[in-house]
Order: sequence, then C-alpha cells, then structure tokens
Amino acid sequence: MYVNGEDKMQDCKLLLFDLDGTLLRSDKTISAKTQKMLQRCKQEGILIGVSTSRAEQNALSLIEIVQPDIIVSSGGALVKYNNEYIYKAEFCAEETANLIQMARRICGSDCEITIDTIDSHYWNYKTDPKKQDQSWGESIYTDFMDFEKSSLKMCVEIFEDSQAKQLQEMLKDCDCVRFSDGYWYKFTKKTATKENAIAKVCAVCGIKIEEITAFGDDYADIGMLKLCGKGIAMGNAIEEVKQNADLVIGSNDEDGIAAYLEQCFDR
Repeated sequence: MYVNGEDKMQDCKLLLFDLDGTLLRSDKTISAKTQKMLQRCKQEGILIGVSTSRAEQNALSLIEIVQPDIIVSSGGALVKYNNEYIYKAEFCAEETANLIQMARRICGSDCEITIDTIDSHYWNYKTDPKKQDQSWGESIYTDFMDFEKSSLKMCVEIFEDSQAKQLQEMLKDCDCVRFSDGYWYKFTKKTATKENAIAKVCAVCGIKIEEITAFGDDYADIGMLKLCGKGIAMGNAIEEVKQNADLVIGSNDEDGIAAYLEQCFDR
C-alpha cells in the first residue's frame, strides 16, 4: 500500500528518514531513484532529515549524498540543524566508564562494545566494522581498559536475554533499545530518543509535529513513527513497526520511499 487520499506533499514540511533498512538498501547504498526524489522534495521547499542510531561519524559518506538539513544521530543523543548542534545528551567520562564496567561485569569481560563520542566511534570488535559495511565511517579500536571520554551512546552485544534484562535493570537511567538484526542493544541518556530529538527540532525550526512524515523499520523507530504526523513503515520493517505505523510502503530494496514520494507528488 502506498498512498491514500490524504497523502499530500503540501501538508509536509519535513521528511525524516532512518538510514539502515530504510533509506539505505541492503547493500548500504541509496538508489539513484531515491536520490532524485529527495532532490525534488528539496526543490519543493521540504526539509530533509536523517534520524539514525549510527554515530554521525559513521554516516558521513551517506550524509554527503543526502545533504540533509537535520541530522539526528546516536539514537537521538545528538541533533544538528543547518550544520550547528542544537542538542546533545552526553554521559560524562565517569558515567561512561561505569557503563563499560557494568556491561563487562554482566556480559563478560570479552563482550563486544561500541562507544560514540561527538567526534569518534570506538569499538573492540573481533572484526573491523569497515570490512562488514563499506559505508561505515572511520572507527577507532580500543580495549576499553582505561577509557576516559564523555560519550553519547554505548552499544553492547548481548546473546542472553537474562543478561540484557539484568543490564537494563542496572542502568535504569538509560534508554535501552534492541536492534532486530542481531544481538545488539543501545544505551543512551534517558532523554536521548529519536522522538525527544524531534521535539528539539520542532522547537528550533518552528515546525509542527503533524507537519513531519517519518520513515523507519526497527524498534528504535516506533516512538518516532507514532509521534509524527505520519509514520511510515518500510515493507521490510519488523512487525511491531508496521503495527504502529500509519502506512506500510515498499521495502528498502524496492525503492519504497521513492515510489511513495513520487505518487504523493503526482496526486
């Protein structure tokens, strides 16, 4: 299902896109057709935004292609509008060290962890993430033994549900969301969510919530889709996202976004 009678682009002032599984195809590229439709939207005066759980530094090659007006990164912990940061929710260095310590205590000293800071992405993977995803930005390897930096987000790979539940209980002041394509969980400040980031954007840009159309596919997108004027799930989205969306369109590998936008303009 693509368009209903109420889908009119003149009612939209901001299009907000998740990246992985949404704006990006499975091969981590943005199709030429989608890029063309985004340019058309810009020409019509519609703002373009990305809202991703990636660190900003891990999405730079994609940001260069999209040239968004708004960037929500690290799951909502960092918000940029017109190249200026308008919101950030950081753990101080001591809090970050405590997050890492708790993760290792519960999930094992060898558990895989990533940490986003404003200007870098740190990891202790067994495999360089760039070898798995060429769109991934530069990352810094560390063993996290003496990590003393403020951070925006921690992600932990947790295979046991009981361990994930225990870590969430220990980190009650964090927002925790699981990613559906693996065993990774993200931990940010309680206020660092995509929906809270959208509220910050609206306050600065003078846009109303109902004037935003958001697209997503995973758990972290549900709040965003429910909040915005129109929440659109990709055809490849998990079932929970589809159930909480106003509309389900074609998949990320079927140019679902481009087809939806094209039909909206043709109405």
